Amino acid sequence: MRLDKYLKVSRLIKRRTMAKEVADQGRVKVNGQKAKAGTEVKLGDELDVLFGQKHVSLRIDRIEEKAKKEDAATFYTILKEERINND
Repeated sequence: MRLDKYLKVSRLIKRRTMAKEVADQGRVKVNGQKAKAGTEVKLGDELDVLFGQKHVSLRIDRIEEKAKKEDAATFYTILKEERINND
């Protein structure tokens, strides 16, 4: 599945256009490599995502074309979450 679609379906990012922008800005890594929106992701891949003041590392546990809101959290396991201070 494309990275931008995965970010949207898993509800890590609410809109696919926003997911594409975040990926194309270099704020997402897949298995340690900077990734573009079209990068293919698969089960077991590790993502590092930079959301403004927060850095989140997670592992992909599930991939499906569609998901209900209540199932979205089962698509990944958060490995590390930390705030970034720009002082």
